[in-house]
Amino acid sequence: MSDVVVVGAGVIGLSSAIRLAEAGHRVRVLTDRAVEDTTSVAAGAMLGISGAGPDDPLTTWTERSTPVFEELADDPATGIHRRHGRIHVDVADELPPWARVLPDFRALGPDETRGRVGMAVTLPFADMPTYLAHLADRAARLGVVVEQRHVADLADLAEPGRVVVNAAGSGAGVLAGDPTVTGVRGVHVVLADAGIEEFSMEVVATPRWTNVFPHPGRVVVGGAALPPDDGTPDAQVAEEILARAIAVEPRLADARVLGREVGWRPARPSPRVEVDDRGVVHAYGHGGVGVTVSWGVADEVVGLVA
Repeated sequence: MSDVVVVGAGVIGLSSAIRLAEAGHRVRVLTDRAVEDTTSVAAGAMLGISGAGPDDPLTTWTERSTPVFEELADDPATGIHRRHGRIHVDVADELPPWARVLPDFRALGPDETRGRVGMAVTLPFADMPTYLAHLADRAARLGVVVEQRHVADLADLAEPGRVVVNAAGSGAGVLAGDPTVTGVRGVHVVLADAGIEEFSMEVVATPRWTNVFPHPGRVVVGGAALPPDDGTPDAQVAEEILARAIAVEPRLADARVLGREVGWRPARPSPRVEVDDRGVVHAYGHGGVGVTVSWGVADEVVGLVA
């Protein structure tokens, strides 16, 4: 088995480290930030849907990941929990075929949806602070060592018999010399528990939308996908998000604001999960569905390392 160094302690990096350790590899994770400070902690995070087409690898990775999340949802300590709720689609006149196989699927009637079409479903969600702590603990029990250390050049990690995995999220493009990676800014407002049990999400063609995701003890509302050249201050984006969320769910008007989360989604024209000509395994560029596809990507990383 190999000596493997994983660069990045976000959800893709930790999931890959766990699967590699389970496969018998000696694994070390290098990260600029502590696990709880990675951008993954700011994810929403609704799971079970990638929104990609049937031939897209995102769909395959989602199909591999979702059963894992469903199993984890049986243990509240993992941070994975199931929520019933509604998705309003304003970019299509009919729901995609895969929607009808989602748990508890029901098509929304014209009097229920704010968009063209919509559906009620039950999906797994990740309360990211708890989930990342679960992943870090699981990795540690498998013998994975997490070291907080800046990596400026992947070549500095090269040694005979060692495999390097680049799962550095929004920083992966710089390490790979890949200019196609773009950091897309996301902003969430975190509110105290407002007694809301069902989630709500919009699928729109604009870079700003409304989602209300209840988690144990808090509610995460969003959302935004702002490119680097959008200079709108985070505070202003957060105010707009909160106003839209209250319009959708008036009970949020009295909820105490616990904070604001800002993260950078590592966007790329297509995700990169492959080995380069130096033998480095790359796993990055999954945009806003990194958590959703994480276990499927991790399984592929194990195959590439092998």
